[in-house]
Amino acid sequence: MKNVTDSFVSLGHWPSAGSFGFNTDILATNPINLSVVLGVLIFFGKGVLTDLLDNRKQRILNTIRNSEELRRGAIEQLERARARLRKVEMEADEYRMNGYSEIEREKVNLINATSYSLEQLENYKNETLRFEQQRAINQVRQQVFQQALQGALGTLNSCLNSELHFRTISANIGILGAMKEITD
Repeated sequence: MKNVTDSFVSLGHWPSAGSFGFNTDILATNPINLSVVLGVLIFFGKGVLTDLLDNRKQRILNTIRNSEELRRGAIEQLERARARLRKVEMEADEYRMNGYSEIEREKVNLINATSYSLEQLENYKNETLRFEQQRAINQVRQQVFQQALQGALGTLNSCLNSELHFRTISANIGILGAMKEITD
């Protein structure tokens, strides 16, 4: 430390006329060299450094402005997307409600159609039953009529003798002949 202070003290005692030479004391020459280099850098580099810092400042400000514009654009897009989402949700609710009412309407229509079909089937069944009953009644009547006719023919055949049979045929021929004369 004593060397450093001695070098500064010795600066003040330099003779004005002396020889030019190299100072080999590193500790004494470094502060002088540094102060000269810094002075030159500050004097000549001040403009360049100011320009570099100004350019850097402008780039940062431009980046901030661009970021703000992008942020505003993103906020606008977000608001538009939210508005579209609300609109789509409302439409979905409307479709859902319309779908439910449509389902209910279709359900009622299906129930009504099924009820109508069941009524038609019931009517067809009843009509078929009436038809079958009528057919059965007609068959029974026909059988009863045939049996009665056969019984009557049997009774007639057993009761009629040939003379009575001959008189009945003659009377019928007479009736037919009289009818022929009336029509002529």
